[in-house]
Amino acid sequence: MEYGNEISSSLTFSSSPYPSNGSGSVNHPMENGSDPENLSLSKLSSGLETLLVNEEYESYNDAEIVVEGNVAVGVNRCILAARSPYFHQLFRQQLEGGRRPKYELSEMLPYGRVGHEAFTLVLQYLYTGRIKASPREVSTCVDEACCHGACGPLVNYALELMFASATFQIKELVLLVQRHLLNIVEKALVEDVIPILVAAFHYHLDQLLSDCVERVAKSDLDNVCLEKELPVDVYAKIRSLRVESEPLTTESDSVVEKQIRKIHKALDSDDVELLKLLLNESSVTLDEAYALHYAAAYCDPKVVNEILSLGLANVDLMNRRGITPLHVAARRREPLVLVALLNKGAGVTRTTSEGRTAINICRRLTRAKDYNENKKQGESSNKDRLCIDILETKMRSSESEDLGVPSQVITYDLHMKLDYYENRVSFARLLYPAEAKVAMEIADADTHTSKVDSNESSTTHTTSLHLRLLTLFKTVETGRRYFPHCAEVLDKFLVDDMLDPCLFEEGSLEEQRMKKRRLTELKEELLEAFYKDKADQKKHNQRPVLSPSSSSSSSSFKLRRKQHITN
Repeated sequence: MEYGNEISSSLTFSSSPYPSNGSGSVNHPMENGSDPENLSLSKLSSGLETLLVNEEYESYNDAEIVVEGNVAVGVNRCILAARSPYFHQLFRQQLEGGRRPKYELSEMLPYGRVGHEAFTLVLQYLYTGRIKASPREVSTCVDEACCHGACGPLVNYALELMFASATFQIKELVLLVQRHLLNIVEKALVEDVIPILVAAFHYHLDQLLSDCVERVAKSDLDNVCLEKELPVDVYAKIRSLRVESEPLTTESDSVVEKQIRKIHKALDSDDVELLKLLLNESSVTLDEAYALHYAAAYCDPKVVNEILSLGLANVDLMNRRGITPLHVAARRREPLVLVALLNKGAGVTRTTSEGRTAINICRRLTRAKDYNENKKQGESSNKDRLCIDILETKMRSSESEDLGVPSQVITYDLHMKLDYYENRVSFARLLYPAEAKVAMEIADADTHTSKVDSNESSTTHTTSLHLRLLTLFKTVETGRRYFPHCAEVLDKFLVDDMLDPCLFEEGSLEEQRMKKRRLTELKEELLEAFYKDKADQKKHNQRPVLSPSSSSSSSSFKLRRKQHITN
């Protein structure tokens, strides 16, 4: 599998001697009828593909494999078993009569995830022997300046194909994907070579592993990062290669390195008190240990906030590679870490030694599918898109202060999003208060949902709005996680009905009665949904998430329902 040219926006396979027909499939030279045998094979391939692409043939499939997003893909076990030793063994172990078995794709993959698009491409290859071009929306990033030759989404998509083809023991496809990854290793940022190296190690792809090790060993990635992210054997190999070119370390250097390791271990254990003790006892500072860089990459957002609250770390410190903590957080794509750094004054316009801003980093790692996907009201926003929104808003805010642009224009969209999530949390508090309180406690929301101070500067005001939005968003998602049926009812209500709880007190007397009646109906639906959620938690032996007061919530729920009915 290799590129046609540098501008290619998707994986193109050229291992076959036959030319492409322009639609992503491979044409055979005798497909027009000059060779009966090739024509028969071509028709057989097209006929088997019908089982995948034509909904009328869905009922002929005899099993399902559930992929990301809880999407069930129908498959034919006979075809997969005949084409893949992996599936042959899997289906032999789980022969079931009378019903269509279902398999979880995530449980089949030991080393990585495989999305719906990559899994479909592998299925098409198993069914037809043909390789389709990869979908642009999952193999291209949203950076307009990118040629998509080795950006994050393309690397991840190629790795998904490798995870699937290697796990399912499709040798010829493994060879094609490996060839493409070898090409990527030469072009990609060294950070993006790390996951390729890990995959090559796990699947014993010797040539790919060798090339990756050589590229990483010659790079300026620090040993702390490599030790954290690589298998022990691979890290040892790279260290041995680097020792030859590294200067000899002195005894004092070894002491400093040990102190830095202790600081990082304290961060790993979320022990800020131990961190303070280590700082008092040693001569190494947070900046010398690049502690904020480390926390931005690997630690919980709370730890990042606690480090920042010490006031001992330079928020714009550049490490030896010319990267600030904000650049690290942009690569991690955790909104809460970005907001924490921005609130402490991290420079959003600062560039790496290679000239990339935090926004450039985020965009180069974000799939077009995730960025452009239209979310229904009530559905969670993609974190990658949210990170880009945060950074772009901060960038516009910085530019507007120089140009004198009113901050009201910049924060308009933020206020619209805040209105929705505030109303949603308000309804949750109104309709099932105990459960909403638990969700807010889990989301650590109680300390962040107060009104924003109107006397703040425009920059601080904007970042405060972001922090508040993220807190409310986290609260909603926590509630959705533990009470999915309740969340579904509330989603429908917020789309179909009034969006502001205060509206129940407005209008004529008859309108208020109608609204209260609708609220009573909603509570009945929510009560039924709540019991479903509780039953599911019990069925799956989930850890209880409700506080002791929640046990009285359902009874108070019934009482409030009776009160509204009598009203």
